[in-house]
Amino acid sequence: MKAILQRVASASVTVDTQLISSIGKGVLVFAAVAPDDSSKEVESMAAKILKMKMWPDEAGGTWKRSVQDIHGEVLCVSQFTLLASTKKGSKPDFHGAAGGEKARELYDQFVLKVQESYEEDKVKNGVFQAMMQGMRYLFPCMG
Repeated sequence: MKAILQRVASASVTVDTQLISSIGKGVLVFAAVAPDDSSKEVESMAAKILKMKMWPDEAGGTWKRSVQDIHGEVLCVSQFTLLASTKKGSKPDFHGAAGGEKARELYDQFVLKVQESYEEDKVKNGVFQAMMQGMRYLFPCMG
């Protein structure tokens, strides 16, 4: 499993001009499931995301507080392209990403684990396998 975290002041995801999810200050998580991933990787990644020190503390010390520490929100977005290989030619190879039902099952487990490990109402989700257009996020969020 691979994830990219973006600290945000706000973020939202839209599908077919319909707002699906939005958050205020927190973290936008782009997550991808690999073919060999299991529940073990899902649990590990969920824990890392919630504990990652991305915000300063009250004294100004950098990289001291997590999204939980600041009572921020989390927006999870499935993004299989994170596992693309671009080593050959000019066309990406997506064989490094899990396909179909396995990817959906593990991604859903991932979102559920983040919700269970934090506050369910502070964890939002995109739409698996949808063309999420109009994704907006503001960054960086300093403080």
